[in-house]
Amino acid sequence: MNEYWSALAGGLLIGLSAAVLMVANGRVAGISGIAGRLLQGTQAATGTVFILGLVAGPVIYRFFSGAWPAVTVSASWPLLVIGGLLVGFGSRMGSGCTSGHGVVGLARLSRRSMVAVATFMFAAIVTVFVQGLFQ
Repeated sequence: MNEYWSALAGGLLIGLSAAVLMVANGRVAGISGIAGRLLQGTQAATGTVFILGLVAGPVIYRFFSGAWPAVTVSASWPLLVIGGLLVGFGSRMGSGCTSGHGVVGLARLSRRSMVAVATFMFAAIVTVFVQGLFQ
């Protein structure tokens, strides 16, 4: 499958699922919030279905394309664990994650989400620049 078509289809599906969740439940499709509420036992069945959909995504991709999505992870396990904890801490501190702020918050013209996304992007640019210095 052409890489641009799969990216377009993925983006459309993310937007559609965020819109359906907002219309059906009045909830923002922020993965960190959904996962956090699931772990606390306060999330409705919709959250479980949403998370299962994320897990089923690669399987559906394989069904249509005939191959698993290409994923290359070159970082060590300790670095991945530290990074995951930092992302979790940051999403809690920032009142949401990139999916909630970037997909739904920007579409709702939320000022808080605009600042959050600008902060995400700035941090990503600095990270890539600094990482490039050490390679």
